[in-house]
Amino acid sequence: MIDPFGRAITYVRISVTDRCDFRCVYCMAENMTFVPKAELLTLEELDRLAGVFVELGVKRIRLTGGEPLVRRNLMWLVEQLGRHVREGRLQELTLTTNGSQLERFATDLHRFGVRRVNVSLDTLDAAKFEAITRWGKFGKVMAGIEAARAAGLAIKINCVALKGVNEDEFDRMIAWCGEQGFDLTLIETMPMGEIDGDRTEQYLPLSLVRARLEQRWTLEDIDYRTGGPARYVRVKETGGRLGFITPLTHNFCEACNRVRVTCTGTMYMCLGQEDKADLRAALRASEGNELVRRAILEGIARKPKGHDFVIDRRHNRPAVRRHMSVTGG
Repeated sequence: MIDPFGRAITYVRISVTDRCDFRCVYCMAENMTFVPKAELLTLEELDRLAGVFVELGVKRIRLTGGEPLVRRNLMWLVEQLGRHVREGRLQELTLTTNGSQLERFATDLHRFGVRRVNVSLDTLDAAKFEAITRWGKFGKVMAGIEAARAAGLAIKINCVALKGVNEDEFDRMIAWCGEQGFDLTLIETMPMGEIDGDRTEQYLPLSLVRARLEQRWTLEDIDYRTGGPARYVRVKETGGRLGFITPLTHNFCEACNRVRVTCTGTMYMCLGQEDKADLRAALRASEGNELVRRAILEGIARKPKGHDFVIDRRHNRPAVRRHMSVTGG
């Protein structure tokens, strides 16, 4: 699959649910209205859809949410998708999680073919963690991370940089991840969906963060990619990798190789644009896959050059009205 700008689309992020057992302050309002369960793709439809993407040349699939591990019977889907890895059609099957359910599922994830997980963790302070996530339990997440390590999963910590909230913790996070052998990625807050707070107060440019970090750490640029948008450096003092995802200060669109599919079967060709393709209708219109293939390819043919993320300081409005949990993290 080649988009209008010559970029090969080899990576799809598939959301299995918009529901989550946390209510992180930068991601959701506390009182969310979720998609009715009847509108969700079934696990069998998700498996079928993923198979079509693999046939079209996708090499990496990431399962996302919401929190993917709250979807009932998700391990059935992971096992089905793992067969593409085992049979050599898919290079990697990964998962992004808040860690709350990892203690329960880490062993099965590894058994069915997952080798790497991203865990969202914005602080190492238990009280601050519960304030950021509203509903999260820090001890449960730490136990989940340890279970993932014990199961043999490689772990990358995703940390959203929040002005005045966790910007004093990045040195500690770098040191901790170095000690644990985890990669760390810092992420700028993305202006998506109405939340209870003011995003103009949350936004912290990672260009400023990197300049501060370089006062203590030696950051060496490296040519390392995981298929996602992060740009990586090596922290000389720890030997660990540190990534920066910068949708606002330095967008990553020129090398975009991915699309996102929601839990209702809507494909967004760009996280920061509203254009979309309805794959659910194509799935349900025929038992064959030709209509699905056509819908995917027609969507790829409209993939834009880049996103339009901007913090609207005048009106405090999101650049994109849908929440991140709707599109898939």
